[in-house]
Amino acid sequence: MTETNPADRTKAAPKRRFGGTPAQILSSLKFYKVLAYATGTMLLLLTAELVVRYGFGSVLMAGGTNAVTGASHGFGFVAINAVSGGVNLSTTVLIVHGWMYVVYLIADFRLWSLMRWRFPKFILIALGGVIPFLSFIVEGRIHKQVLAEVAANPQAPKRY
Repeated sequence: MTETNPADRTKAAPKRRFGGTPAQILSSLKFYKVLAYATGTMLLLLTAELVVRYGFGSVLMAGGTNAVTGASHGFGFVAINAVSGGVNLSTTVLIVHGWMYVVYLIADFRLWSLMRWRFPKFILIALGGVIPFLSFIVEGRIHKQVLAEVAANPQAPKRY
């Protein structure tokens, strides 16, 4: 009879370690999900705004006065620089998306660091905020993957 080494029988997959507790990971996943949808929606608005601006030479304005006639302007698309004063909602979309993307990157980094993934995954998730529709696709896949990894590794508590 050949006897096997007991160490060979107990060789299993390496123990998975997370950077936080499952509650922390699920909390960061929820924060990431909200930001992914919000940033994706703002990116679609930004894309539409850029098409209107560069394709049709118009911007969305609220208030102000017509620069030529002096009549007051309510709300709607006008030619660039045709209305003085008022609020340029097209520029507002640009600014809001920019800041929302910064918060999206923070949510991305938090989830990535708690899951202890490799760096290319961080880049893939970050691209979700700059390529239209990608944030919705990536969020769905990341959400499923995080839930599966947390459920498959209940023995992986935080390190500290």
